Amino acid sequence: MARIAGVDIPRGKKVEIAITYIYGIGRSNGMKVLERAHVDPARRVRDLSEDEVGRIREIVEREYRVEGDLRREIQMNIKRLMDIGCYRGLRHRKGMPVRGQRTRTNSRTRRGRRSQAIGIKKKVKK
Repeated sequence: MARIAGVDIPRGKKVEIAITYIYGIGRSNGMKVLERAHVDPARRVRDLSEDEVGRIREIVEREYRVEGDLRREIQMNIKRLMDIGCYRGLRHRKGMPVRGQRTRTNSRTRRGRRSQAIGIKKKVKK
């Protein structure tokens, strides 16, 4: 199993898909990395030589902010927004949608499970 940026890359998948298992590298950035490392994207990870894996690892570590560093940077950006008290920061703090979505309906993912309205009870049949 190849290990790049602290992530075990699945052996059975094509390299262009497997490299996206690294947090911060999607399809387009992954293709750029493979192009610069001179690796055929259609090959399977198990068919790569140690030299090719080393070239990919070197490019990713040198040119991209991935995994822990990227997660930390994103969390710091959100914390900064909350500290300065801007609208987006307040929405983060309240756990509401940040990017202008409607909340009268939908947005259950951010708001959590529906709570039962107070004062409405089902009648019990006797």
